[in-house]
Amino acid sequence: MVLSTEEQPTTERPRAKLPGRLGLSGKLLLLTIPLVMIAGLMIYVPAIANFRMNRLNDRLAAANTAALVLDAAPLGMVPDSLSRQILTSIGARAVAIKMGQQRRLLASAELPASIDHDIDLRTTTVWSAIVDTFEMMLETGNQAIRVVGPAPGGAQFIEVVFDELPLRQQVYRFSRNLLLVSLLIAVLTAALVYLALHYLFVRPMRRLTASMVGFHENPESSARIIVPSSRGDEIGVAERELSAMQRDLVSMLNQKSRLAALGLAVSKINHDLRNLLASSQLLSDQLASVPDPRVQRFAPKLMRSLERAIAFCQSTLSYGRAQEAAPDRRLIPIEPVVAEVRETAGLSNDATITWISAIERGLTVDADPDQLFRVLLNLVRNAAQALEAHPMGDRSSMQIRVTGRREGAVAILEVSDTGPGVPAKARDHLFQAFQTSGRPGGSGLGLTIAAELVRLHGGDIHLVEGTLGATFRIVIPDRPVELRTVRELARA
Repeated sequence: MVLSTEEQPTTERPRAKLPGRLGLSGKLLLLTIPLVMIAGLMIYVPAIANFRMNRLNDRLAAANTAALVLDAAPLGMVPDSLSRQILTSIGARAVAIKMGQQRRLLASAELPASIDHDIDLRTTTVWSAIVDTFEMMLETGNQAIRVVGPAPGGAQFIEVVFDELPLRQQVYRFSRNLLLVSLLIAVLTAALVYLALHYLFVRPMRRLTASMVGFHENPESSARIIVPSSRGDEIGVAERELSAMQRDLVSMLNQKSRLAALGLAVSKINHDLRNLLASSQLLSDQLASVPDPRVQRFAPKLMRSLERAIAFCQSTLSYGRAQEAAPDRRLIPIEPVVAEVRETAGLSNDATITWISAIERGLTVDADPDQLFRVLLNLVRNAAQALEAHPMGDRSSMQIRVTGRREGAVAILEVSDTGPGVPAKARDHLFQAFQTSGRPGGSGLGLTIAAELVRLHGGDIHLVEGTLGATFRIVIPDRPVELRTVRELARA
């Protein structure tokens, strides 16, 4: 059963979406409020205990003052009305003091039947103060408590008895006010932190995210590249690096698209060109039978060129790939290859460019002859085109020189010209496709092909610095020979 177009499952990757209302800013706000509340709670617990301890100390201080007044009366004779007024003013039911072995009740009024809580401020710790405070806040009713503390003068201690309910109410009011202030501080702090983080971090991050989402939708458009800000922090670095990465990706994708289109065009052209070359090869075979000396001289070279072209077209159609085939290496003399390069490039009868060949006598190179021919032909054509694009008045100053020598197991070839040289801006991408062509209609593939063929031989090609014009040096090492092979040849 064949699915229709509408019924076929899609494999399209879902597009990323920007976050909804509760984005990074909302999460930061929700996180900041409880954190500030936790900090306020950590402040509230010791603050409420400290408030209770201060109120107890205030009662002891008032009791000390009352004790001084009551103890100063002659023979301790204080009217009941005055003692009640003093106790009412300090909010106590009784005040006692201990001096030596004697414990003296200075004043009392309506003493409770029993004491519910005893608090000795001389031995109270921070933890016990916190625990006692919250126990008091959880209680109900009006308990009687006795507070003991240091006394002035020669007395050992002073104690005061009073009701707990007024103190609890004061603690409740202070607790309510402290919580309201803490909540207000938490809201204000959260708002300030939210605004600061939103403008300093969240908005730039949203900008980065929006740029990445937009770039993902159309990665070949340079309009989707983010424009980095002038920030010097990590976000500024991220913006600049993202912009550089997007520019590199746009350039690479455009180059890949161009390569794909070029590959398709080359495949189509090669398909028809192979048929045309095959017909030309049949005609060249007939030319070989013509007795004319000039025809007999050029016919083999023409046939060889046609065979190379047909083989190259066939390999392109067969493999459908950009990589070159592995070289068929063997020791070949370099001088015939250089001479064929000169004739193929049309420089044998050129009166405007001087050809200089300085090949070491008998120099051989361990290489594929067809691939080495293509390397030298690309370099020589580039040199000739550079000289033709910048002609000079003196013919002798327009030269192409091919030199060759051997250094041990390495063959070194150089192709140089007296042209304007390679521009500085093109040297960083010298052997990359579509990067170095400076003439109209050029593809920038010559040096790329030459570099790939040389690397297949395990060699190296580079531009020699500090020379007149442009000089390219090719280094091709000989293949390593197994010792067993050498011994078998020696025995034979």
